[in-house]
Order: sequence, then C-alpha cells, then structure tokens
Amino acid sequence: MDASDDAGQVVRPQTLLLALFGDQVLGRGVAVSAGSIIAVLNRLEVGEHATRATVARMARRGLLRPIRRGRQVFFGLAPRGVTVLRDGLRKLEAEIVDREWDGRWTLLAFSVPETRRADRHALRTRLGWAGFAPLRSGLWVSPGTTDISQVLSELDLLDHASVFRGEAAMWSDPARIAREAWDLRALATSYRGFLDRWSGGAFRELDALSRRTRMTAEWLLLIRQDPRLPPALLPPEWPGVRAQEMFRTLQAELIAPSDELAAAWLATIADTGAQHPSANV
Repeated sequence: MDASDDAGQVVRPQTLLLALFGDQVLGRGVAVSAGSIIAVLNRLEVGEHATRATVARMARRGLLRPIRRGRQVFFGLAPRGVTVLRDGLRKLEAEIVDREWDGRWTLLAFSVPETRRADRHALRTRLGWAGFAPLRSGLWVSPGTTDISQVLSELDLLDHASVFRGEAAMWSDPARIAREAWDLRALATSYRGFLDRWSGGAFRELDALSRRTRMTAEWLLLIRQDPRLPPALLPPEWPGVRAQEMFRTLQAELIAPSDELAAAWLATIADTGAQHPSANV
C-alpha cells in the first residue's frame, strides 16, 4: 500500500525507502537488514508484502544490493542507488529559487524513433528531474545550465538530440514561457499543502525516525517537480521559499533524535561491496 494522510498526499514505498537510505545509509558504508527496513516502513503504514516487493524491485533496477549473512539478508546501496541519492542530496541542499539566473535558457530538441519508446520515456523522466519541461513537441527548456550530455550518452541518444543556449527574444516573454512549460499553479498548491500539513504538526504521533523519513519523502516528491526557477519567472511571494525554510527547520530538529533511534533500531553490517544478486528479501 501507499502511505497517505487525511489530505490525500500519497507517498509510495520506494520514495520512503529512498528517503530512509539517503538519511541513514548514504556515505555511511553500511547495509541495513531486511527486517529493519520492514519494521520502519510498517510504522509508516506500509505492509510487509509491499515493502518486500518494493525492495526486490529496487534491487532489480540496480538501486539496492542484497548481501546475505547467514540466514539474514541486508541491503546496501548499489552504484546506481548512490548516484540517485547523491543527486537527490544536491537538490535537498540547493536553494529552491535560482537567484543567479543570467536570463539564458537551455533548449533541448530531440526526436527518438518509435522503436525506442522505452528510451524516450526514460529520457523524458530524467529530463524532468534535471529541471527541463516540454515547451513544444520535441522541444524541452530549462533556465538552468545543467549538462544533459551524460543522460543522453547513457541512453545512447546523443545522435538524436541537439542542445542550444540562448535568450528569449522579441515578443517572447520569459515568464509566459515558464507558465507554459511548468504548471506553476499546481506546484504552488503543493507547496501550500506541505506548509499546512507540517506547520500544523503532521504525523506528531510518529517517532522521530519515521517522521523524518516521511517528511523527507514528501519533500523529495515536491522538489522533483520544481525546476528551481529564478524570481523573475515566478509569481510574487512564491510559497516554495517558505516551505523550504520550514522543511529545513524541522529537519534540523529531527536529525539528532532520528539518528539516535536509527542507531538503536536498524540492524546493520559494514557494506564491503560484496554482491549477491540471487539473495531474496
């Protein structure tokens, strides 16, 4: 099942696991027992079957690596998982508004053959995470300077895409471009919902580890949709700024008690890099 609150905010088990591993595994050189993972997500109302299925799927996708120790199975981060979480950490640490924009856009034009629909879908997903959005058919834009060449190279799509950098000219209004490319109204509503929930003491009944995991997972979902636009392209009093301030305040309050609980509750071993792809949860 998915974890959700009365307001209908849905957080899938994989996002909760990414939040947990980002806080408690990334950079620590440890792997966490399957039983510990199940116990933490159970406190967040995710059933054992859903957790097992999610962990197995993440292992198949190269995000987690199973390590067997006797009759127990532990899970550490696979190389792709490390890359994904480090990228997420950079987004967590970045300011929600880009105050250093030089007025130039990155434009990506691509045409992927119909026979490679899976690659086209993967490209669109990764472009969204990188801060791009579709402006016209086959034309994606971003106000940032993100180098998208690695994504194109990994998908073997360099020969199917062209990248440009330039400014909006003549009657082209940058703010209108932003409104057409991104649903800023929906994003603002999501930020206000986050503010309402967490300023109102959302999930106060949870322990610090579970509450931090839930809050971080929600925030990751939010910033995944946010291209970090400059003030000139945003409506006045953008709620994302207040939401980020509150997230960071609550996060600072939860770090010490959640880390203390994690040390007591999570069964871990040193992750030596051994791979056992045949292990099951």
